[in-house]
Amino acid sequence: MQTAKQITVFLENKPGRLANVLSALAREKVNITALSVMDRHEHGVLRLVVDDPAKTAQIIQGLNSPLTETDVLLVELKNQPGALAHVCEVLAEEHISIDYAYCSSGGRNGKVMGIFKVSNADKAMRVLGSGSNHAERRRLERRPMVDRRSYHKG
Repeated sequence: MQTAKQITVFLENKPGRLANVLSALAREKVNITALSVMDRHEHGVLRLVVDDPAKTAQIIQGLNSPLTETDVLLVELKNQPGALAHVCEVLAEEHISIDYAYCSSGGRNGKVMGIFKVSNADKAMRVLGSGSNHAERRRLERRPMVDRRSYHKG
């Protein structure tokens, strides 16, 4: 697990805008690790994790597209049912909010990367840990989630 810079690009909702950005990055040999595209009424939101964030920002600025940079967590996941759910459960147990998340496509050795924007990255890194012993201990010590809603009969 590690942190990375995510580049968020705001694109006009017009044909070819996404293709222009991706083609410009390809011409400059920027490798995209993961991406997400969302539709908004006034613009599209492209989120990228790349191998060279500084070069990516420079290329996108050259296209006159507005962008921001954000720190996100990169969590290596097995490409199997429940892997993503497990990470979300651990974060929920520790009261860490997930602002948004997305995944890379298939990676090396059957692994994918989960990209998480969370409310507390330092705490998330501590609770997710980096070693398998920690992860195994957390799995065994898992406590049930508490439903804090109260229901009144009346």
